[in-house]
Amino acid sequence: MLWRRFLAVFIKEFVQMRRDRITFAMMVGVPLMQLILFGYAINSDPKSLPTAVVMGDSSPFARSIVTALQNSAYFRIVESPVSEARADELLRLGDVQFVVTIPVDFTRDLIRGDRPTLLVEADATDPAATSNAISALISLNDTALDHDLKGPLASLKNAPPPFDLQIHRRYNEEGITQFNIVPGLMGVVLTMTMVMMTGLAMTREQERGTMENLLAMPIRPVEVMLGKIAPYIFVGYVQVTIIILAAHYLFDVPVIGSLPLLFGSAIFFIAANLSVGFTFSTLAKSQMQAMQLSFFYFLPSLLLSGFMFPFRGMPEWAQWIGEVLPLTHFLRIIRGVMLKGNAPYEVWPNLWPIAAFMLAAMALALLRYRRTVA
Repeated sequence: MLWRRFLAVFIKEFVQMRRDRITFAMMVGVPLMQLILFGYAINSDPKSLPTAVVMGDSSPFARSIVTALQNSAYFRIVESPVSEARADELLRLGDVQFVVTIPVDFTRDLIRGDRPTLLVEADATDPAATSNAISALISLNDTALDHDLKGPLASLKNAPPPFDLQIHRRYNEEGITQFNIVPGLMGVVLTMTMVMMTGLAMTREQERGTMENLLAMPIRPVEVMLGKIAPYIFVGYVQVTIIILAAHYLFDVPVIGSLPLLFGSAIFFIAANLSVGFTFSTLAKSQMQAMQLSFFYFLPSLLLSGFMFPFRGMPEWAQWIGEVLPLTHFLRIIRGVMLKGNAPYEVWPNLWPIAAFMLAAMALALLRYRRTVA
């Protein structure tokens, strides 16, 4: 072994790394991104969960219960008091995680020793987001009224607790994990495959030597992009159909909502990911670089969308990033339609961000394609 030949190869590799800036950036950027996301953004014990309160009784006892909820750190009261219809709407839209209903005549029944029932409804489409909060509720009926049950009412502090706590897990009563994971897999699979497939579109043309033929054709950039994207829309719908059938017949996931609404929403999500992949194909110089860029996009989408970890458990800055990603909104759509039976007006708040992202990605792809041609 001659050290001169070894050093020549050693220096050559560093020169290639310097020229292949995208690959070098991925080598440094991906571990750094994983460190930041897993270290700061991921939290399996979400707190300050948005909660609405239906105040059928506004007595000091009811206010003490609301205060005890807030002091537990798991509940953040966002609307109180609200009507039952408004509370149900907030739960269906996903704007709140819990609804607490304090019944009429709560104080009267409490003083009589009749143990009134306090109803807590939880959006259980994501069991991991509510499990710890529900566990914290177990001690609520033992300690919430400690400062109020004094004097003649001190006897009510003895067992059994002064009121009964009834927890109702909405949309997933048994807390089955498959009800959350399997519908979400539709968005994850589409993100991974659609971005990767179109990410290889332009780089494949360059590596096979057919790019010159494509540029010589009397065709506009938007026509090239749409022509590259359109076939994969069909592939995306095949994947959607397979996952829905498997979810229903293999995992017994209910499909309560409208399938046409679900398929109609999916086209925006599919097109958005295909546009991202096409943009990556104009940036990359090889198929390997295109796959690296696809992974760089897929990783934060997977971690910050609420698929693997509760979305509301992340810090605010991570939630802002997650709100930009199409997968975050599509997960809410797919779970809302399949598990809650959401209508079009309930889907729209999450559909328009996907459409806006799709248009922005298409515009960037066309801009990059023109520069490539030039």
